[in-house]
Amino acid sequence: MTARTDTPPWLPPGRRVLVTGGTRGIGRATVLAFARTGARLVVAHRGDGESADRLRAELTELGADFTLVAADLTGAEGAGRLADAVREHLGGLDVLVNNLGVDGHVPFEKLTEDEWHRVLGHNTTSAYLVTQAVLDLLADGGSVVTIGASVALRGRPLGVHYSTSKAALVGFTRALAKELGSRGIRVNLVAPGVTETEPGAGLPPQLVARLTAATALGRLGRPEDVAGAVLYLAGDAATYVTGTTIEVDGGI
Repeated sequence: MTARTDTPPWLPPGRRVLVTGGTRGIGRATVLAFARTGARLVVAHRGDGESADRLRAELTELGADFTLVAADLTGAEGAGRLADAVREHLGGLDVLVNNLGVDGHVPFEKLTEDEWHRVLGHNTTSAYLVTQAVLDLLADGGSVVTIGASVALRGRPLGVHYSTSKAALVGFTRALAKELGSRGIRVNLVAPGVTETEPGAGLPPQLVARLTAATALGRLGRPEDVAGAVLYLAGDAATYVTGTTIEVDGGI
């Protein structure tokens, strides 16, 4: 089967791409967007299930060159196994997308140590572990794109740990860009606003209406909106863009 491609001129086919948290929401939309450009993919996810089966079927339908890897990326062992899979399947890496993340809603006075570490482990530590594990596989001139959140720049009630975990990625991005710049590797952050990874973003209808009204474009974000920014940062049109945060929040 020949892969169907829809390749922008600034993102040639054949890019070797790793996406973490790639079977749902923003990760899934990003994987499918890359697949349509003819990229070769390794997709990391927590475990087999309906979402992994669905993505596997969609990628097969597209004729994509891909492999799915189940791994716990909050620990060094899982990140190391993922790096081994990238080395075996792709031989190297042009684009890393650190998308893995979880949410959390709890008042600060009730925030437990376990919940703090759960959110920081998935949202922040995983980006450090995976990036470090694949660093020797990243080609000079490659691209690292991490998915943050626009609330990191504003703060969110009932989400101190979530806001903290995403804010840390701003510093991670700016500092790592300076370290890897000599190799031409660009490091950037995409900060989505409220995104409908499920209908109504899993929020009460009254809150959805309030957030929509507060957004300049009059709607919540879609995973595909974020995927578009990721593809831009991964491609040749962004060869002089590094250490920056692109907010994809509809002007909220």
